[in-house]
Amino acid sequence: MSSSTPHQFDLLILGATALTAEASRPEIRDAAIGIQGGRIAWLDSAPPEHWQATRTLHLPDHFVTPGFVNVHTHSILSMVRGVAADLGFAPSYTPGIPKGTQVNAQQARALARLGALEALLQGSTLVGDNFVHADVGTEAMAELGLRLAPSWRIHDVDFARVAHGDWCYDAAIGSATLGAGLALHERWKDHPRVRVNLAAHAVDTCSDGFLREVAAAAEAHGLRVSTHLGQSKVEVDRVRERTGKTSTEALLDAGLLNERLMGGHCIYVSESDARKMAEAGAHAVHIPKCNAASGRMAPTPMLKRMGVNMALATDTQHADMVELMRWALATARVQEGGVSDEWQPAHVFHMATLGGARALGQQDDIGSLAVGKAADLVVFDARRPHLRPHVNPVGLLVHTGQGRDVRMVVVEGEVLVEDGLPTRVDMETVCAEAEAAARELWGAEGRHYWR
Repeated sequence: MSSSTPHQFDLLILGATALTAEASRPEIRDAAIGIQGGRIAWLDSAPPEHWQATRTLHLPDHFVTPGFVNVHTHSILSMVRGVAADLGFAPSYTPGIPKGTQVNAQQARALARLGALEALLQGSTLVGDNFVHADVGTEAMAELGLRLAPSWRIHDVDFARVAHGDWCYDAAIGSATLGAGLALHERWKDHPRVRVNLAAHAVDTCSDGFLREVAAAAEAHGLRVSTHLGQSKVEVDRVRERTGKTSTEALLDAGLLNERLMGGHCIYVSESDARKMAEAGAHAVHIPKCNAASGRMAPTPMLKRMGVNMALATDTQHADMVELMRWALATARVQEGGVSDEWQPAHVFHMATLGGARALGQQDDIGSLAVGKAADLVVFDARRPHLRPHVNPVGLLVHTGQGRDVRMVVVEGEVLVEDGLPTRVDMETVCAEAEAAARELWGAEGRHYWR
């Protein structure tokens, strides 16, 4: 391009502070961010000398970040939000509340859209969602336009009996759930914003032989595997009783402990487990708010020292990745007993962006603001009282920011949230449909909370 030929942009953002998540240039004040063809075509402290843009936004006193990569969620479980966290460590194991096995396809669609919309409105441009009815759930979430890393909940335990303390493995259940997971991959393999993974629920809910089947399928199709790893004492004790090993060791024996594995929670992992994870290139998915709400903390300082890549995820209680960064930082410092250079806002910001992208194998395309990468970004309105002064924008965002400060969300150059509202769906309709589904499910449990 000659010096006199204008640069062409679909969207040009001027005047904001760009928080890039790139170590070489983490912050650009008064930035110019040019988007063309769904990619970041310009990123600097000033626009090119000659330019033309279809749309130009002047956004002084705003922060622009990469889209958050929220790798472990169960959007349908928004139906038990505000209740399950106060009853037990996980809804699937807790009696007296609606279960995934009770959800029908229509209810799943409504609840999945609610959970995904909440995540999108608060800055998640990618959601790694897995649960029942992943076929209709993925369809529903894809309508919003965000990136997805979905899966069926894959297991061979009979979940209808787990809440009553009965772990019964059934090969027919395993065949059905793994088959559904592979069918989901086949359905979405050519979609630019959807990359299916296989979510082997947990080591205690998957038999040893079934874990090996999942490993073989993941290898054959080149798929990521998501699982709950060391999430409960129940899991640890049952796996130890069954195999004589830790959950991490059982995954290693099954051929699943490798660079494609994402282990959610990682509360009950030893230094030996963490060392094996780091050596294998496996990823820890930190879920600090859910963990802390159940009275527990994952040993993230130890995991970090061992060299394990860590991503962040909201799981079931909420979808605010900004709040989650704050929990991740605070719980690490509580364990360390103070403030250190090892746990600063930039570290948890990395976990929420590039750490998650790396866990999904997409770090070359998303997770940071850089020329050539996908134009997945979030605009925060930093004119608000709790976001002043702008001395250290990353620190400000982590310590006092909220997902509700998001003004705009862009995925692959497409504006999906404008002035805090979704552009592809009607928010009131999504909320009303999800509320109706929740009332049906809670009503079946004999709890008519709306009366």
